[in-house]
Formats: sequence, structure tokens, C-alpha cells
Amino acid sequence: MEGITLIATRQPHAWRMTMGITGIGALLILIADVYAIVMIVQSSAKDVEKLLWSLAVLILPLIGLIVWFFAGPGRKPF
Repeated sequence: MEGITLIATRQPHAWRMTMGITGIGALLILIADVYAIVMIVQSSAKDVEKLLWSLAVLILPLIGLIVWFFAGPGRKPF
């Protein structure tokens, strides 16, 4: 392999931008999850339902939030 030179390219700006967007997205999901849990606790649902919805939002942050938004306690079915 004489004569072959490997050039490692680094793109630190692209990496930082991706990390920044990911961090902002995670922060928005965290804020939305906290809001959802507060709304779940304040709902008139039974305690067991509140617990299950809260666990769903905690264990599956994005999916649980979306499902809660459309079908959570106090939501009318379609």
C-alpha cells in the first residue's frame, strides 16, 4: 500500500450543529412531557389511569406524548 494516502476529513461545525439541533429537540420534548404529566395529574381520571398514562409518557417520551395528546385522559374519542 505504498503511495496511498488516507485523508481524514473532519467537519466539527456540522457535528456541533447536529448536536445543537438534537439538544433543542430533546429539551422541547422534555418540556412537553412535563406539561403532559402535569395535565395528567390534574385530570379527573382515576388514579390508576393517571399512573399508567404518566408511566407511558415517562418510558416512551415522544410516542407516549403523541398518544396522550390524541387519546389521553379527558380526551374525547374520534
